[in-house]
Amino acid sequence: MKKIYLIMFALMTVSFQAQENTTQAITTKENSKTYKVNKNKGKLLINLGQVIVEGYKGNEIVFSLEGKTPAEDKRAEGLQAVNVLGLVDNTGLGINVSEKDGILEVNPLKKISSPSIKILVPENVIVSFKHQSQYGGKVVFRNMQNEIEIAATYNNVQLENITGPATVKSIYGNVEAVFSQNVKGPLSIISVYGHTDVSLPKSVKANLKATTSYGEIYISPDFKIEQEKKTEDDLIHYGNDLVGKVNGGGTDIEVRSDYSKIYLRAK
Repeated sequence: MKKIYLIMFALMTVSFQAQENTTQAITTKENSKTYKVNKNKGKLLINLGQVIVEGYKGNEIVFSLEGKTPAEDKRAEGLQAVNVLGLVDNTGLGINVSEKDGILEVNPLKKISSPSIKILVPENVIVSFKHQSQYGGKVVFRNMQNEIEIAATYNNVQLENITGPATVKSIYGNVEAVFSQNVKGPLSIISVYGHTDVSLPKSVKANLKATTSYGEIYISPDFKIEQEKKTEDDLIHYGNDLVGKVNGGGTDIEVRSDYSKIYLRAK
């Protein structure tokens, strides 16, 4: 009799595991939905907790879900998701996309568990990112020749293969940027409490200003920097500000971290 109970228990365990695996497979299915807007100039304003923005040669702004997506709620069939601001999911991706005064605005419906969105953006569209929620995650901008404006509170910001112009500031997040060979200024890369890590071509010609109030500055020796003279006796002033010309000067580049470290790398 004891053996019979053991066999029955084992079969029940296998059955429960199979049901759990089936449920998990359903809730992590791939999502192939996209939402497209015919727009190849003007401005895109993004207010999302986590997003990947990528430049491409095209005439449409293309939105899609990044990675896995939960299964649809069958109880919500025939209903439309809406948030306290009255915004509805008009994309099928859990976000709201609407145009106001020529600016295409992207807003989430959920603050905490908002989806991770990927956006393909044509080259001539100015991209602006603004996010203040404490639930902000990582945001990535890659392969872009667009003008970029980023104002984040908690987001970590990552720029990959960017030309600029770019104005980037995060209050509590880190900012890491790798610029392409064709740098277009001005560039302003700032984090108040996080570190800033910037990679530039070693041949870049720039008017550089690196500033920290309570941190440290690390700069690649491959950069030829002529520091500005700060005193009347023609002596170089060493402190929390490094101001000088890189390779004779050129593009205005500001790098700042008030309470953490600055890393300026040559590539």
